[in-house]
Amino acid sequence: MPVAGLHRVREEWRARIAAEYTSAAITQHLVLWLIQAGAPPDLLDAGLVIVNDELAHSRLSHEVYVAAGGDTPPALQRDGLGLQRHDARLEIDILRIAVRVFCLGETVAVPLFRHLRAACTQPIARAALDRILRDEVRHRDFGWDLLDWLLASPIADAVPAFVTAHLPAMLDELERTYGTANEVVATDDGVMADEERAWGLAPARDYAPILAKTIAKEYRPRFAARAITL
Repeated sequence: MPVAGLHRVREEWRARIAAEYTSAAITQHLVLWLIQAGAPPDLLDAGLVIVNDELAHSRLSHEVYVAAGGDTPPALQRDGLGLQRHDARLEIDILRIAVRVFCLGETVAVPLFRHLRAACTQPIARAALDRILRDEVRHRDFGWDLLDWLLASPIADAVPAFVTAHLPAMLDELERTYGTANEVVATDDGVMADEERAWGLAPARDYAPILAKTIAKEYRPRFAARAITL
């Protein structure tokens, strides 16, 4: 039976089930590409650990969803459970995913999940966020390690120009998700019940400053250290 007053909690955690499951599928496909590209074993091992992490996150999210009264299966977009090739060079496609999904996506995920966990006191939700946040740090680092490998690979000379050319569109995508380019974020009034915060939610408007800080404190110096202009 649904728990009264927790509709938004259920919807959020139901969405997280699908998001984490999708991340597992994308990472699994990326590991296949890395195998085909002859990537070092440590990167392959790290990628496979992330696949298992994401599946564990999905399972934990489902447990929170059920504890909040959820009983509807998550909506999975099967077309998104894999990667598409865009370039004749496999390494360039790996680069595109490394930057978009890991260097950008997983890097901002760390402060976002830290913020969600800060006011979370419901035990099952707190335990899930503890595990997710701990793992996200490793996922973030995997992205930058993967970029460093590509910067020492046969496509090294093409990496800075490719990333510099594609970063604006990738950052625009993040702004449409977490920034004020997202109407939900831009118009959110910040009102949220303490009970919802206790289950690991935060007002949508909180996301924009977290993204802005990540751009300034994480993306810009990390890319600059690799001679890539943001």
